[in-house]
Amino acid sequence: MVPTLTAADRTAAETTAGPGWAAEVRALARERDAVLLAHNYQLPEIQDVADHVGDSLALSRIAAEADASTIVFCGVHFMAETAKILSPDKTVLIPDARAGCSLADSITAEQLREWKAEHPGAAVVSYVNTTAAVKAETDVCCTSSNAVEVVASIPREREVLFLPDQFLGAHVRRVLDRSDMHVWAGECHVHAGINGRQLTEQSQAHPEADLFVHPECGCATSALYLAGTGAVPEDQVKILSTGGMIDAARATGAKEVLVATEVGMLHQLRRAAPEIEFRAVNDRASCTYMKMITPEALLRSVREGTDEVHVDPELAARGRAAVQRMIEIGNPGSGE
Repeated sequence: MVPTLTAADRTAAETTAGPGWAAEVRALARERDAVLLAHNYQLPEIQDVADHVGDSLALSRIAAEADASTIVFCGVHFMAETAKILSPDKTVLIPDARAGCSLADSITAEQLREWKAEHPGAAVVSYVNTTAAVKAETDVCCTSSNAVEVVASIPREREVLFLPDQFLGAHVRRVLDRSDMHVWAGECHVHAGINGRQLTEQSQAHPEADLFVHPECGCATSALYLAGTGAVPEDQVKILSTGGMIDAARATGAKEVLVATEVGMLHQLRRAAPEIEFRAVNDRASCTYMKMITPEALLRSVREGTDEVHVDPELAARGRAAVQRMIEIGNPGSGE
């Protein structure tokens, strides 16, 4: 069950942290030799205090290259695990270990092993939004930026098991016209809730707006349909990773953009292109897990060293190999 975190909970947490919490966090991070990382879906105040903001893979790569001995990852648990996989000798902290992910939790390593047994010899392609245990059972990882490229690198005569996101998988299968690709029926509950009806209504209300649609969204197929029928000009419809949205925001000539992803992304988009009006396709598409990282939780983490993330070294080595194969195939782009 997705935890409930109310506005009152967040306000109480911020009040407990105090008005000078951001300066204290930065000072403590320097003392601890820590780098502060925040995912694009975090609360705006968490994004603003971080040293780096981005998607999970980009942040994990920054963490691996950073001189800091400690990584404080403001995101969800699988993201902190990925940072630990790529930085095994560093201390990795997540401000609230309860911050999970409905997409990563939609398949376990045991379920994947059973699926592999049903399709012997198949290549396993896992989205980076998976646990370390699942990555360890994976042949090659992918991001939303390079999922098509990764699957295309696998010979046509070999079956592909794609997991865990059914919408991203359907997008890849459609682009490649690959009938031998089996897709796990997992989803991010937030992205799945951004549906085609909402996208259609918003595009009709704002006909000049560009559409930025994350491929995890339940409305991705509807976006392509709108472009295909001419209801929305094809050049206004863009299926993008979160990092791709930042790049597109800086490049577009549109005055207005409809955004189909978690609402935390709007903060970075508005910073990247303040002259553009960004509107959420669904303004209730907020991930409770992401919002569990409050100022109080972050302050506690850098002050007390909570909560440290551990990954079994053998699992980490196998998961690292799957990520490395992805990088060897092609540029993973901006991640999820």
